[in-house]
Amino acid sequence: MTTEEPKLVKSAQRTIEILEILGEARDPMTVTDLHKRLGYPRSSLHQLLHTLIAMRWLEANADGSTVGIGPHALLTGTAYLDRDPALPFATRVLEQIRDKVNYTTHYARLDGSNVIYLLTRETADSRRAVSRVGRQLPAHATALGKVLLAELTPREVAGLLPPAPLARLTPNTITATEPLQLDLEQTRTRGYSLEREENTPGIACVGAAVPYRIPGTDAISCSIPLPAATDAELERVAEVLRDAAQQLAAQLRAEGIR
Repeated sequence: MTTEEPKLVKSAQRTIEILEILGEARDPMTVTDLHKRLGYPRSSLHQLLHTLIAMRWLEANADGSTVGIGPHALLTGTAYLDRDPALPFATRVLEQIRDKVNYTTHYARLDGSNVIYLLTRETADSRRAVSRVGRQLPAHATALGKVLLAELTPREVAGLLPPAPLARLTPNTITATEPLQLDLEQTRTRGYSLEREENTPGIACVGAAVPYRIPGTDAISCSIPLPAATDAELERVAEVLRDAAQQLAAQLRAEGIR
């Protein structure tokens, strides 16, 4: 039996592309820049924008020259978090990890070639690293993503990621295929992932997969200020993360959550 590619509805596809681009932007975009980015016919783009603004998925400035994400996009995004059965359990585990190691702790899920942050618990330490819920980063540039990519075979990883060179977030980001595959093999051997300043300068991260699904789709990480990220400290945090991830996976399986 062959699986046919779904036939996409053009207007729906364009609407989603608009929302995704504006969702990734740090600030509202001008309609002119959005048109240059998308290349849609101006009349079609303006009709879509007017509809999305009227339904409060987007917001525009007074003269309509710039647009940004609106409140109804937030409502839909939080509905995903509210309905995910794993997150209440993960929240408690993240708080326990944060209190034990005193570093900001994250929970994320693999989404194609990216990871999406679903939970974060910050430490009171002034050196903390902040990462908001809903943030999306390339999997190859994060400890969370690399530990989940390591759940896959090298062939599966190659099929999932875009062609090299991969996106570079900092000078330390691994962008070539062979060094990344070597890093993932080391992650499989260790049982946890490491990254130093690969997506955020001054920060090292440790990640562990939560094995309630096979292959794992969810992971936990801790962000550690670089001066504190000695080999001994990274190993200490990794042990805490692996134990917590195993306990969380056991809880989720016992609750029938897959």
